Amino acid sequence: MTRRYRILGADGRSRASAAPGTLGGHRRLRIYGRLDCPSALRWLARGHYAAHRVFFADETAARAAGFRPCAVCLPREYDQWTTLQEDR
Repeated sequence: MTRRYRILGADGRSRASAAPGTLGGHRRLRIYGRLDCPSALRWLARGHYAAHRVFFADETAARAAGFRPCAVCLPREYDQWTTLQEDR
């Protein structure tokens, strides 16, 4: 039996995938980052993050779903996102 993973698509809806997500996120904060993000790992260790954890196949899907990059683990992407928000 092939393992199935739950990831969010670009439309923000959960779907099954044969491949695990490459990015993790927080559904309520609408933020995404690397799976090894130090900030997310700290919150997970404290038990505050897991209930709202989501996964994405890639950055394109995360942004299309309305999530922003994490300033801790993706500082360059976060700076670019901030610049785009200021231009609006």
